[in-house]
Amino acid sequence: MEEKLVNILNEMAEFLNISQIKKLQEVLLRNLTEQTASSVEISNNEYLKLFLEAKKIEGCSERTLTYYKVTIEHLLKNLHHPIRKITTEMMRGYLVDYQKINNCGKTTVDNIRRNISSFFSWLEEEDYILKSPMRRIHKIKTTKVVKNIISDEEIEKLRDNCKSIRDTAMIDLLYSTGIRVGELVNLNIEDVNFSERECVVFGKGDKERLIPLTDYVCKIMGKYIYDYRNPKLDFKDVDLLFFNNHLKKISREDFYAILQEEVKKTSIQKKISPHTLRHTFATHLFENGADLRSIQELLGHSDISTTTIYTHVSNEKMIEDYNKFHLRSHKNIEKESDKNEL
Repeated sequence: MEEKLVNILNEMAEFLNISQIKKLQEVLLRNLTEQTASSVEISNNEYLKLFLEAKKIEGCSERTLTYYKVTIEHLLKNLHHPIRKITTEMMRGYLVDYQKINNCGKTTVDNIRRNISSFFSWLEEEDYILKSPMRRIHKIKTTKVVKNIISDEEIEKLRDNCKSIRDTAMIDLLYSTGIRVGELVNLNIEDVNFSERECVVFGKGDKERLIPLTDYVCKIMGKYIYDYRNPKLDFKDVDLLFFNNHLKKISREDFYAILQEEVKKTSIQKKISPHTLRHTFATHLFENGADLRSIQELLGHSDISTTTIYTHVSNEKMIEDYNKFHLRSHKNIEKESDKNEL
């Protein structure tokens, strides 16, 4: 720093008098010293704390904040460098080593990359660093996996084999609305309006949206409330729409276990998770001609590009369309042959 300071003063000497040179030296020393001191004061953990506070203000859920925290803490623990000195080469090496050590797939590594990129981009925007070391590390290409969806027949099997009216109501509500499992277990009784056939849902970042309810779901929900919920409460003051045997909130993990038990009772061979019901909801809407913007609103997506991931066409629909519209499909060839015979 001293050498740079001398160079600056020498360059300015021909334009300034002695008193001005002294003043310039004083100002440079004070500002450069303060800048150096402030950069030393902020530790890696303090940068992370500031980042998490900013994300919390932006409306990120506790689950997302925890994911950020765990991911970035692991990075800082393994690199052993101040944030300002982390380079692109270090980050590439870290991601390669992470994949090898943890024996994880490309999708997991790309999720890690995305979280770390968000952290460094924020540091750059806030002028804590000059340039993010993640700029030249692009999205990792992953193998596209066709998501499971379930048919109407399979949904009927789930309903028929489900003996608990509470579990039936939860599964049907999830399938018929496409809400997230976290939104489902957080519902309160006052969030459901039976007369208007609608439900208020609080999504990511506490964003509120209105979800319409079908007559069938309202019927199942009404049966659940009057035959199960009210007798179970016995006039106790509980706001939750769904609760466990201790009148406490059902966790996401608890509902996953409930769903798996119900699937086991059927002949369904597919792997079905709560998210499968959400995918199925979106896919069935899309296949039946629903507007993509409407599906986006119902799912609670801020970005429509996220919605397109959910709206894939089922294999059955794809084969049906092929046989119906492609000139060289075997069904169309058979029709052509029949015409020629006539």
